[in-house]
Amino acid sequence: MVFDQGLLARLRDARQVVVFTGAGVSAESGIATFRDALSGLWSRFDPMRLATPEAFEDDPELVWGWYEWRRMQVLSTQPNPGHLAIAELAKRVPKLTLVTQNVDDLHERAGSADVLHLHGSLHQPRCSRCAAPFSMPPEPPLEPAEGRRLTPPHCVHCGGLVRPGVVWFGESLPGAALEAAFAAAAECDLLLSVGTSGVVYPAAQVPEIALRAGATVVHVNPEPQALGGQHEWLLAGAAGEVLPSLLQAALDD
Repeated sequence: MVFDQGLLARLRDARQVVVFTGAGVSAESGIATFRDALSGLWSRFDPMRLATPEAFEDDPELVWGWYEWRRMQVLSTQPNPGHLAIAELAKRVPKLTLVTQNVDDLHERAGSADVLHLHGSLHQPRCSRCAAPFSMPPEPPLEPAEGRRLTPPHCVHCGGLVRPGVVWFGESLPGAALEAAFAAAAECDLLLSVGTSGVVYPAAQVPEIALRAGATVVHVNPEPQALGGQHEWLLAGAAGEVLPSLLQAALDD
């Protein structure tokens, strides 16, 4: 894979890098996107029926069962070369901030630390009443392939029902993570936008902020879309193919 020499020079010279990832990176590990994951029992429901606070209040067994089924799917997959390349890049630049819209833990399992999860995590459930964290067993749940209803556990502090730790439709993104992502984007000199179409707001503001601040923005996606900035590169392809090649070309002298 051949890359523009100007891009390679900018990556070599970068002091503060932000990597912003979306569902495309997880899909390369075999994790179905939100809507594609509707099979078996779940095929009878609209995603909005399964991913809102109102849905959980109306039918917590249905919603908890759906998210435990998804968590099983995630824990049965492995990080792909794209995840591994991002973890490796963090070792090769002075500072790297990883911001993800994904709710799995594949970045962490690939070796990335201090990941900013803008849409929460399947692995960090919390009480629906008092918001206290709730610990889940590390091993994958054993759920039937077609899915089933499950009664959520109860909070050990207040007895409330435990809910999935993801951001549902109609909910605000976690303020601290969002502020940290915006701050990193405003201060970086290079941002890699990987596996995301950049249409889900407010998360999609992250590369826009970097571009406005004068940073180089590189879009890695099978069909990358430019934002219209002066310092943009479009790299068409899968993250697992493009990122390892990009790192090798720029940093393995």
